Amino acid sequence: MGGQACILYGAAEFSRDADLAVLASAENLDHLRLALADLRAEVIAVPALDATYLERGHAVHFRCGREDVAGLRVDLMSRMRGVEPFERLWERRTTFTLDVEEEQLVLDALSLPDLVAAKKTQRDKDWPMIRRLVEANYLLFRTAPSSARVTFWLRELRTPSLLIECSREHSAEVPGVTRPAAEAALVGEEALVERRLAAEQAREVELDRAYWAPLRAELEQLRRAQRTTGSRRP
Repeated sequence: MGGQACILYGAAEFSRDADLAVLASAENLDHLRLALADLRAEVIAVPALDATYLERGHAVHFRCGREDVAGLRVDLMSRMRGVEPFERLWERRTTFTLDVEEEQLVLDALSLPDLVAAKKTQRDKDWPMIRRLVEANYLLFRTAPSSARVTFWLRELRTPSLLIECSREHSAEVPGVTRPAAEAALVGEEALVERRLAAEQAREVELDRAYWAPLRAELEQLRRAQRTTGSRRP
């Protein structure tokens, strides 16, 4: 669901960690703990791996110790702001099959629309990635548009010139899409498109900050409790 997924979609070349969306059921977490034990992965921050924290929207962070993956960071989440529950994410997932050392590796990733939604955070680095993800999809499929693709492009393109092009060519096909930046794109006002994209980003950043405020407060409480007890749950 993170940088590795962006690589699969052709919008990135490298990622230092692995971000995973997981189902926070008791059975699934038992399987997950076995996999993490095999990687000799240890929690490197609060909170601990617990369904209660995952369901509230926290991320759980691990560092792998096994020799072949030493130092690899693995971050787990089950719930994200603006993103549907795991069951829906799983239904809409994209499956990639890669040839690795004469074997086929099957990887399930968030669908592109879900990945874009998950990337709408307060982190500056996520917004250029959103732009590259949608731009790459548009350039790859603009000669083979479908209603679903056009709807996605009109809602998510962040490259002014491409949003103008897409709006002019396809707005009539999906009239239900309402987006101030796309409305400006339809009349070709690139400067106005840029201002509306900036306002769109600022709004999402503030929503993300508000979402994380109580979670950050809870994390600080957990850190204080950890310093007091001097212990860390595995």
